[in-house]
Amino acid sequence: MAEKFISRGFKGRGRETATALNERIPPGQYETKDFPVLSAGPTPRTSLERWDFSIYGEVAKDLKWTWAEFRKLPRETVMVDIHCVTKWSKLDTVWTGVSVDTLLKGIDLDAQPAVGYLVAFCDGGYTTNLSLAAVRGGKAWVVDEYDGRPLAPEHGGPARLLVPHLYFWKSAKWVRGFKLISEDRPGFWESLGYHNYGDPWKEQRYTGD
Repeated sequence: MAEKFISRGFKGRGRETATALNERIPPGQYETKDFPVLSAGPTPRTSLERWDFSIYGEVAKDLKWTWAEFRKLPRETVMVDIHCVTKWSKLDTVWTGVSVDTLLKGIDLDAQPAVGYLVAFCDGGYTTNLSLAAVRGGKAWVVDEYDGRPLAPEHGGPARLLVPHLYFWKSAKWVRGFKLISEDRPGFWESLGYHNYGDPWKEQRYTGD
């Protein structure tokens, strides 16, 4: 399957000035070269034979892919900056996976305008909520490779959600599907006081920010 390469905000590190780099780092953040591992619980380890991805909820048609079927979907490689709510930012990260737009193609959302949100659910019980507007239009992916290699379990493998324009807790690790809903419902961290949307450029870390 041919892959599409997409760059989000990449300007060529070798030519960037300190000022240009600072413009890529949101307020209150610092750049790290490491890739910190932060999780709310133990790392799930699901075999690829048991892994699948489902989309269901307040829609007329449910969808499901096995790992083999998921890997055959059109794939994209993206270079993006990521920003953790704990204040680190990592620039020029490279991921490969399937666009959320591709996953949602089988559902006629135009015929179901009341459905405006999703809850991403994961192995280990983690959930996070997102508006469909936040993940459609080339803004989000379900990725299974990082830097050209299979995604390691500690970073969310075999597959995680990638929503780089929001704080990284929205990029749910070990993702197994989306529940599409008409009314927004808080996920795990949102129910514990994290911001419902999570825009790093507006420092939307916690409720009330």
